[in-house]
Amino acid sequence: MTLSRDLNPMPAEVRQALEARALVDAYQARPPFQRNDYLGWIARARKPETRQKRLAQMLDELEDGDIYMKMRWNP
Repeated sequence: MTLSRDLNPMPAEVRQALEARALVDAYQARPPFQRNDYLGWIARARKPETRQKRLAQMLDELEDGDIYMKMRWNP
C-alpha cells in the first residue's frame, strides 16, 4: 500500500521512545497511513509538552494493540 500524501519523517526522539518501550515491531505492524498520521500529528504539536503527550498516547496505543487515535481498531 502506498500513501498519496507526503510521508512524515520519523524524529530521533520517536525512534528512541519506540525502542525504549520495545514497540518498534508494533509500530511497523500498523498500516502505513497510521504510522504516517501518528508522526505528522506528533510533529504538528506547537508546545513540547503537547508533543510529549501525543508521543505517550501513540506509545500507549501501540502497547494496547487495538486502539488508534483513541478509537477501537481491529488489526
